[in-house]
Amino acid sequence: MKKLFEAANQYLKGCTWKDMALLKICVCAMGVLIGLAVPRRKKRAAAWVASLVFAASYVPLMGKFLPYLLGDKIAIEDIYG
Repeated sequence: MKKLFEAANQYLKGCTWKDMALLKICVCAMGVLIGLAVPRRKKRAAAWVASLVFAASYVPLMGKFLPYLLGDKIAIEDIYG
């Protein structure tokens, strides 16, 4: 597993924002396909789980991005770490 994470870090160092956008589109499409495969009676539970995962991942990502967006360019770790 450690080797997989190291390979992913090396790959990401060479990525541009366009590469990341394509990756996100790919993951989004996979999520749609999985969502289509969920049985009708379980869609509500799947929607709640997806909403919680989205919120749990969106908040920290935006916490890191917001200083750059506002022009401060101070890493969030420097503020809270």
